[in-house]
Parts: sequence; structure tokens; C-alpha cells
Amino acid sequence: MPTTSLPTRPVLRPREDHGLSARLARSAAAGQGVRLRTEDFADWLAARGRAHDFGVDRIPFAELDGWSFHPGTGDLVHRSGRFFTVEGLSAGTDEGPYRDWHQPIIVQPEVGILGILAKEFDGVLHFLMQAKMEPGNPNLLQLSPTVQATRSNYTKVHKGLDVKYLDYFVQPGRGRVIADALQSEHGSWFYRKSNRNMIVEALDDVPPDDDFCWLTLGQINQLLHRDLVVNMDARTVLSCMPEYGRDTGTEHGPSAGDRALHSDAELRSWFTGERSRRELRAERVPLASVPGWVRGEMSVDHEEGRYFKVVAVSVRAASREVSKWTQPLFEPVGAGVTAFVARRIGGVLHVLAHARVEGGFLDTVELGPTVQCTPGNWDQLPAADRPPFLDLVLDPRGGRVRYDAVHSEEGGRFLNAESHTLVVEAEDAPLDPPPGYRWVTPAQLRGLVRHGHYVNVQARTLLACLGAMGEGGR
Repeated sequence: MPTTSLPTRPVLRPREDHGLSARLARSAAAGQGVRLRTEDFADWLAARGRAHDFGVDRIPFAELDGWSFHPGTGDLVHRSGRFFTVEGLSAGTDEGPYRDWHQPIIVQPEVGILGILAKEFDGVLHFLMQAKMEPGNPNLLQLSPTVQATRSNYTKVHKGLDVKYLDYFVQPGRGRVIADALQSEHGSWFYRKSNRNMIVEALDDVPPDDDFCWLTLGQINQLLHRDLVVNMDARTVLSCMPEYGRDTGTEHGPSAGDRALHSDAELRSWFTGERSRRELRAERVPLASVPGWVRGEMSVDHEEGRYFKVVAVSVRAASREVSKWTQPLFEPVGAGVTAFVARRIGGVLHVLAHARVEGGFLDTVELGPTVQCTPGNWDQLPAADRPPFLDLVLDPRGGRVRYDAVHSEEGGRFLNAESHTLVVEAEDAPLDPPPGYRWVTPAQLRGLVRHGHYVNVQARTLLACLGAMGEGGR
């Protein structure tokens, strides 16, 4: 009697990989790696800087190669029609002292890839980080993800070299996906910009490259305490790391989210309410029509000398896919402050998140830090109109500074953009905060990062810093 073969049943996997949580915790606890010792990192990074010719010079707009101001709109555009444009934005909202404003803004509709490759060595997960030069970095060379590329770059519009290790993030099956989410960029300077944030574990041997190094999560967390070392793109990808450690609810009882002041359902409901009640009007307009901004030979400036300026640079970077180019950059006027106010509630650390409206957001509001501003832009306003909690984080006499470092923003688009990054624990901070603010645990915040456009890029930086403190991964 003939036999018939039965269809093969698919292999079902658990919805949550508790083994991954333990592996990440083991990597976070590993203060040394098998490929590069932490105490040798600074020398390694300096050597990578000496190995290549790097340089950035300011130039007049007239010396930009391939870039020009459109004769009709005044928009700053590239002749290829790709990369990005600098246009105008007319925006308004329903709260705060600045309810209507105009500004230049970067329009870059394509989705880039920010990806970190992972691999296990001697039973410990390591992560492949790149010593990458960006023209806007104050110190040029910082630690970036394995892959940090716009679509124009990795499709080689610039006719340059291939992006190393890209296949692990664009070819299904090349690795095991640990995290993958679309996240926003700076809503104050980008118009509805998203990047794909990914962490992928390699299943095969990874060819070495001199400008890349393998580090444990514990080593990266140590480097996050140093000024101007871990770049913004690496920080946002690290914030997407799945929960790990004793508060994940996998090996040691209930999660910190289960012991939060507000349940996950209450938090999501509050956030949905904030998105529903807040108003944002944002319209792209010709750059030439933006009032209050003046275009000169070297820069586009606000007439009061505040906020930021648009400038042009010429770049040399021998380690990049293209070794020479020119481009526009946004340069802020003054250093920023990015801070979480924190306190323990029922023995569990909470941070005070702010539902922020920014002109470039895709969906009205995202959760941001307690304080996110350039203090100099608020000096002329009365105290009642200054950002809540700004004075506390600038002079935390009643609080304890738990984290303190200077980090730069995205060096591919912003020049010398630095933020004093703080976590200030203040036990007298109000349990009932002002409207638009909510106490959340780091675990709850990390849960929201799994979804795109819930947590802004500055809060994601702080979430990575909380992980460096031993608070953000659990």
C-alpha cells in the first residue's frame, strides 16, 4: 500500500526568549571583552584616528559641490535629488510660550539603517562597534553602530564603496534578529524622519575590519560614562536592547513594570490621551519665505542670533565610503541640556517623562526627557514660562546626580551639537507632576521603545544611559 508523507509541522518558538535575557545580563556583567580590553579602548580609538586623514573646514555656500539654493523656493538641495533638503517649516501648537514659529528643517524621507551586530565569544555576547568619523562630531571620531547608513548611502548614490556588514541587516536569514523597530530622529530639526534600529546576532564567522571592535555590553556601558565617545546612533540602537536581568520577570519574580506607579495599560491610555488632546500644525514651506531667518554667504541665521544656524562644510574622511565631499549642517547656538528627574517610588526607580510636541514629529507627541532644551533660548522669558524642572537639573542642590556626561547629537547632520546629559534623583519631586508629565519605570520605557515613534531620540539616549547605570536594562 503506498504511503503518503505528512506535512512537516513548523517548529514553534516561545514568544519571549528568556535565554536571551540571561545572555544579555551576562554580557552586561562582563567588564572585559575577549577581543579588546576596556583599558585599551582609548588607545585603540586614538590609533584609528591617526590611521586616516580626517578634516572639516567651514566654507561659503557658493563652494558647496552638488548643493545649491533652488532659484524658486530657496530650498537647499542636492543635484541628485537624493540625500536630503533644507526647507522651511511653519508650525504651531496649543500650549507653551512659543505657540507659532518658523524655521529651517531637514527633509529626508528615506529610512536609514542603524544596526549593531552581535556574536558570542567564550560564552559572552559581544557587539561590533565602529570607529566612525562624522563631520559634525566635536572630536570627529566616535563609537558608532556596525552599520549607520542612509538609503542614499547604501544604494551608493554617492558612487562610493560598499557599506561594510550591510548584508546582515538587509538580507533575511543572515542572522538572528534581537531587536528591530522604526524610531524617530530629532523632531526639532528633522521633518518626520525615521531610522530602522536593529540588533542582529551573526550565525557565521564575521570578517574582521581594523576600524571595528568587539565589545561586551558591560564595556559599552562603561564607555557611556565618558564624554563624547558613544555616538547618538549607537545610543538609540542600544536603547532598543530587550530587557535583561533581575527585573525582567523571567527568573526573579515580577518585573519592575508590575511594580510601577502606573500600570502599563494606564500609561498607554495616558499617552494616547496626550496624543489626542495636543495640537500640532506643521507645514513645509519654501526656505526663502521663512520669516525671521536671514541667509548670508556663510550661514542662514535667526535674526536674534538664537536657536541654530545652517552652515556649509568641506570634509575629508579617508575611512568613509567616499573620502571627500561637501554638505550643509545645522549648528546649534549654545549647548543643550537633556535630563531625567528620577525618584524611587515603592522602592522602584521611576523617571519623569514628558509628552513633547515637536514640529517634525510624525504623530504630534512622543515621550521625551523631563528637561530637553537649550537654556540660552529661554533666558529672556519670565520664570513661569521656563521649562518645568530646568532649574532643578541645572542646580540639583536637593537632588543626587546619578548620571552626568556630555554627548553629541547626530554628527552627519549637526555640527558641534552637544548636550549635558543628566539623571538627577530627587526624592521630593512631586508624585503628581504638571500636565503632560508622567512617572514611568525604565522597564516601561523600554517596553514602549519596542514600538516606533513612542519615545523620542533624547529619551532613548537617556534610556541607554540608565542601562549604563544598571537601571535601564531591567
